Amino acid sequence: MDRNLLQIKDLKTHFSTEEGLVRAVDGISFDIPRGKTFALVGESGCGKSMTALSIMKLVPQPAGKIVSGQILLDGDDLRLLPEMAMRILRGNRISMIFQEPMTSLNPVMSIGEQIRETLEYHLKLTAKAAKARAVELLNLVGIPDPNLRYDEYPHQISGGMKQRVMIAMALSGEPDLLIADEPTTALDVTIQAQILDLLRRLQQERGMAILLITHDLGIVADMADQVAVMYAGEIVEQASRAAFFADPKHPYSQKLLSSLPGNKKRGEPLEVIRGTVPPLNRPFEGCRFANRCDSAWERCEQVIPHWTPLDDGGIRCHLAEMPEKRMGIPQK
Repeated sequence: MDRNLLQIKDLKTHFSTEEGLVRAVDGISFDIPRGKTFALVGESGCGKSMTALSIMKLVPQPAGKIVSGQILLDGDDLRLLPEMAMRILRGNRISMIFQEPMTSLNPVMSIGEQIRETLEYHLKLTAKAAKARAVELLNLVGIPDPNLRYDEYPHQISGGMKQRVMIAMALSGEPDLLIADEPTTALDVTIQAQILDLLRRLQQERGMAILLITHDLGIVADMADQVAVMYAGEIVEQASRAAFFADPKHPYSQKLLSSLPGNKKRGEPLEVIRGTVPPLNRPFEGCRFANRCDSAWERCEQVIPHWTPLDDGGIRCHLAEMPEKRMGIPQK
């Protein structure tokens, strides 16, 4: 059995706003073994990116706060670490590819300088050694003419190149865990495939764990070992990739998969999930997906569903709790 590198236990991250307390991450738990890819999927506004920022302890201050739970890296709770220790850990043991490279790169520093600065800080390399390693990293992530590109600025390179630079920066500290938040957003299909192939190859070479955050189920099918579906601040289903795509259990997961185009659906209308993710600044009395769910009944509006372990993961749904409505869901 693979040893878990990261363990998230009942994590809650809340924000104080003028509209009330927003429960952006509301009690989620999952594990990521070394060398494996864990995909966190769901619509925008479900709490995926805030989960990543919570793990990095980069929740926007002063409004945001991790209010409870554990973030265990090799058994050490990151919540207990002071900020100085976290600064050393970020970019070293945990790195993150942010969603938008256009705004994540410093426009007044060359791309080589930005990578070199990271190497000098985390690996304590000399300026000369850091520059040589930065050029190696640019070459590793598929940047052509890395010696020439080293002195170029972010505005001089394409979106795909910027994303590769972000990956090079994230890998510079040789992390144990790489968090990739929508790593191929706004990239064309060809560049997207190249980026994913690169991440997969580097993971195999280095034994990294990857937390992949995306709304693109095609990427999940290609990359993930385990899949967790997040909705309105909660994880509502978790399963292996094979089990998830073969037989999703939660009505929300089923809707997500039914909305995807495919050869078998050619000429047929795609599924549409009516409504939107509910606001998270109010307490919930029942299932958070109830008003969008075709399988909902009275209990769903009145009783909060519990997490039910299944053969290959688990589900947060009354369908798994009620024998008469279980619809063949196998229990552990």
